[in-house]
Amino acid sequence: WPYCRKRCSYCNFNKYVVPAVDEAAVGACLVREARTLLRLSQVQSVTSVFFGGGTPSLASPGTIAAVLEAIAGAAHLPTGAEVTLEANPSSACPQRLASFRVAGVNRLSIGVQSLDDTELRLLGREHTAVEARGAVEAARGLFPGRTSIDLIFGLPMQSQDAWEQGLEAALGLCDDHISLYQLTLERGTALAAQVWGGRLPAPPQDLLADMYHTACAMLVSAGFRHYEVSNFARKGAVSTHNLSYWRAEQYIGVGPGAHGRFVPWGDGGCSREARVQTLEPDAWMREVQSRGHGTRCRVVLSPLEHMGASTAPLLVMEWVMTSTHGAQRWGHFSPHLSLQAMFGAPGEAAELQRQGWLVLDSSGLRCRRRGLALLDSLLPSLLCQLQRA
Repeated sequence: WPYCRKRCSYCNFNKYVVPAVDEAAVGACLVREARTLLRLSQVQSVTSVFFGGGTPSLASPGTIAAVLEAIAGAAHLPTGAEVTLEANPSSACPQRLASFRVAGVNRLSIGVQSLDDTELRLLGREHTAVEARGAVEAARGLFPGRTSIDLIFGLPMQSQDAWEQGLEAALGLCDDHISLYQLTLERGTALAAQVWGGRLPAPPQDLLADMYHTACAMLVSAGFRHYEVSNFARKGAVSTHNLSYWRAEQYIGVGPGAHGRFVPWGDGGCSREARVQTLEPDAWMREVQSRGHGTRCRVVLSPLEHMGASTAPLLVMEWVMTSTHGAQRWGHFSPHLSLQAMFGAPGEAAELQRQGWLVLDSSGLRCRRRGLALLDSLLPSLLCQLQRA
């Protein structure tokens, strides 16, 4: 769902702020594209559905229900399969959330981002801290144990103490899942222009690492399992959909700018493809109406890309390093070259192990806890070693 009421100062997602949305037309195209791509994939069963954006909570519950009905009509959607909706606090009143639950949503991911009004204004969010608290409390009542909140850290002028206080406040509010994202300054955003133009200070890298490690320690102490670089869960509230990416499973992307990775058996394909849907909503709708889907780009993934990527060139590598089942999963992708043979030999991985950033054992290859904050710096060397092999 690509539409928002306003553009946040840090966001460069494929989103559009328009005077009015022809929801009937958009919804019909979402339904048609979902059916088309499911037919092309010939998938038999869908394990999870995730409505992202944009701001999906601006869509009507009827549109959400129609998409879910289309999915269930084209493939098996098990009762109780995880169906997540991203929501902004400003479009998450109790009545609306209850309608989404009736439509088939059973998990909410709420873009809180901060519980400090000054930070929210800096981020360009349209909600206040009070509204965020109200939305989370309402969501927890309707989706107990299945309400997740997003928080951003590393803002200009944000101190370590302020971050810890904000996280303490969030822990007193949140349910059993929390996602922490370090602020990325994206080209073309208002916040990046302010920092790069010298009007706001860029946070020191060491401070960002300290914030991350502090948050990890606080969440683990509060009973959360650190199951992915940015995601934490307790009481079994791990996101099935998140794990599907990290396990390099197939997924179908529906809607303007959506990404997918699947084998198009119904189109005569036999290899997994990376697919990107047309970005601009009106152009996407014209393509869906004329040929059933708005796929703009199709790239057949090579075996190396399949091993090294699911949603991005290095995602499987990241997943292998953070999963307790890394060796088993690696065997699925590379039955003839073990993790030990690949990364136990002299090379980049061995040097990173010697330096204390990585560990390689019978469970797999993964980062030590202190290496997670540097993961993006560690991965390119490993991909080079993988490519040479």
